[in-house]
Amino acid sequence: MKPRIFIAIHYLELGGAEISLIGLLNAIDISRYDVDLFVYSHQGELMKMIPSGIRLLPEVKEYAQIEKPIKEVLKQGGWKVAWARLRAKCQYRKYVKRAHPQEGSAIFQYVFDAVAPVLPDLFEYGEYDLAISFLTPHNIVAEKVRARKKVAWIHTDYTRISVDVDKELPVWSRFDKIISISKDVTKAFLQVFPSLSEKIVEINNILSPIFVRRRAEEFPVCFPYHEGRINLLSVGRYTFAKNYDNVPDICKRIREAGCDVHWYIIGYGSDETLIREKIKESGMEDYVILLGKRENPYPYMKACDIYVQPSRFEGNSVTVREAQMLCKPVVVTDYPTAKSQIKDRIDGIIVPLDNAKCAQGIVDFVQNQELQQNIAAYLQTHDYGNEQEVGKLCQLIY
Repeated sequence: MKPRIFIAIHYLELGGAEISLIGLLNAIDISRYDVDLFVYSHQGELMKMIPSGIRLLPEVKEYAQIEKPIKEVLKQGGWKVAWARLRAKCQYRKYVKRAHPQEGSAIFQYVFDAVAPVLPDLFEYGEYDLAISFLTPHNIVAEKVRARKKVAWIHTDYTRISVDVDKELPVWSRFDKIISISKDVTKAFLQVFPSLSEKIVEINNILSPIFVRRRAEEFPVCFPYHEGRINLLSVGRYTFAKNYDNVPDICKRIREAGCDVHWYIIGYGSDETLIREKIKESGMEDYVILLGKRENPYPYMKACDIYVQPSRFEGNSVTVREAQMLCKPVVVTDYPTAKSQIKDRIDGIIVPLDNAKCAQGIVDFVQNQELQQNIAAYLQTHDYGNEQEVGKLCQLIY
């Protein structure tokens, strides 16, 4: 009998963690392992990318209600979930008054602590050899799944988000191992949860160059072109972490320095209104273009001149690695984990996060054709695929 693996995730909207999960699913040898995927809410463009050998478990109404608008949940009769979420919000407000967090990440653990007791268990699927919680909060796999071993994944820089350590630590502690996507992510996580150091296993985001390059050829993209114009591209959710609200000011500074850049951004999210306001304030309506959600961003990556990741913080950027697989010169800001992914001036460049210095760094790079060509040549001779990383995960079964 083949070992059984259970994997849980919220949904499969476009995002770095979700794309890395698709990479993981494609890398698992289904001739050796039976894999069940539990998606709380069956939504998102990546649902159709689930490999055929993976068994997608049925959606469970209560799990699908965890992140739906509360009014919609009540219309569906989910009063237990709705009440739990309202109670969590009240508890979180008390935490905010007490701790004054810099941002709102802690609320997710409050919600899951409140909601988990009213969710049905998943024991009907039997015992698994390995259960994987792919995104926080991790209560579901910790409490609702039977498995000999359980692992939870870290996808972000924990020094840049505000969490209630007393709330989260008991959940993390219930897992046999904790998967970190890079050394810098590990270091940041252990600054917050030092007692968990013995549980850490590092497994990079699993990505396939063949998959990325094949999808890049699915349709042509032609950005407007004329002599001297440079088309920049960024891909990611419109959130605080990605720093897109500063892109209009950075772009304005680049153009004032004499570089004819047009900056395209693919994504979606809660910061879209703010970004549009910043575009208008900067007078960059013709030069910073929000393309919105794109099911397949890879033809746009292939067509751009330079890929830019202007983030405030990252775990380990999936889109940066994908752009490198397409041999694109890459610019990233100097967020805390940048040096774990980019070898500066070898396979990309790192520029300061400060708007003025970031703009100057991009200007210098745009004007340095030789460096761009050297980076592209380096990328063409290096394999950024890492499907073999899945072996580290499968070893945790035994």
